[in-house]
Amino acid sequence: MLVIQGGMVLTPDTRFARMDVVVERGKIAAVGRTPRTTKRAVVLDASGKYVVPGFVEAHCHVSLFADGIDGRHYDGNEMVDPVTPHLRALDAVHPEDLAFEDLRRAGITTISTSPGSANVVGGQTAIVKTAGRTVDEMLVRAPAALKMALGENPKRVYGEQRKSPSTRMGNAAVLREALVRARGYAERAERHAEKQSAFASGKKGATCPEPFERDLRLEMLACALRREVPTHIHAHRADDIVTAIRIAEEFGLDLVLIHATEGYKVADLIAEKGIPCVSGPVLFSRMKLELRGLTPRNAGLLSRAGVKVAIQTDEGSATRYLALNAALAVSEGMDEGAALRAITLTPAEILRIEDRVGSLAPGKDADVAILSAHPFDIAHCRVEQTLIEGETVFVAD
Repeated sequence: MLVIQGGMVLTPDTRFARMDVVVERGKIAAVGRTPRTTKRAVVLDASGKYVVPGFVEAHCHVSLFADGIDGRHYDGNEMVDPVTPHLRALDAVHPEDLAFEDLRRAGITTISTSPGSANVVGGQTAIVKTAGRTVDEMLVRAPAALKMALGENPKRVYGEQRKSPSTRMGNAAVLREALVRARGYAERAERHAEKQSAFASGKKGATCPEPFERDLRLEMLACALRREVPTHIHAHRADDIVTAIRIAEEFGLDLVLIHATEGYKVADLIAEKGIPCVSGPVLFSRMKLELRGLTPRNAGLLSRAGVKVAIQTDEGSATRYLALNAALAVSEGMDEGAALRAITLTPAEILRIEDRVGSLAPGKDADVAILSAHPFDIAHCRVEQTLIEGETVFVAD
């Protein structure tokens, strides 16, 4: 048993209260004022400290665009076909990527890492913890979502190759074609399964069907059509956001908007549709045309409009600035409680892992960060200790 004692604990409703956190077998056993500890308990004195759930990053490319290597060795984009739903981020995660140590130092314990946005359909995301010897030890869920992209990136990549798509119309057309093929594949697979079942049960007149050839690309797209996994669509400009919504409604996709850089321009529409956004990053320049509308006010404007918003950082070790991005959102008008949720419980909910992470509550994984000050007090806050499933994975010098 471990007792984190006497700290200012972030509660699920984003208040700080002086409480203890009891950890047993990697899970949170209790949160509250505990009696005098027994001799078998290890006590971690957190007096004067802030105790928060390990931060959750809802969208990044950690390890797929690894830190400290030449860009020619990146594993994030397979730029030979605009439709690659069969690619798995899980197969490119390297636990020794330098970024993971940076994330543990920043109190970030769970991330969703994703293929890049060069392809209209990039592949499958993976949710992992930020410590472990192998990716299989780190794994929380895979596939966690199917990554897609609209806007500038795929049309530029394939336009330069003199292939389709080379326009926004092409992006949408390529995506629709792929989804239509997947719908047909799913129908054929269902009919084959029905025939196989009838034959296996000895139904009169049933014959053994011909073998059904699997197509891993269409199989994953069919999972998205059945809403077995959410669809994460990269979209910066307001028109691309609206196109993402239009296509999602045409095919019944479970949509999450990634970046939503100009989401504030259509915040009422996004809120009306009940679509969550993973907003950011904002800590860089307007490096391309579709970022002309970039503003650090976006997350706050979306939140005030009633949109469920998580804050993200996107790139490798820059993910360690997750709390800084949230603090910037507060300075630009976002409610402090909403910003705290945007890097803890809200991303966990969007990723469908709120039963395990995102808040300090009994039964959840004991993923904890102990801070020297309030997480948004950037000048004074540093992470002093990070725990994942009750095990210390970082201690400050």
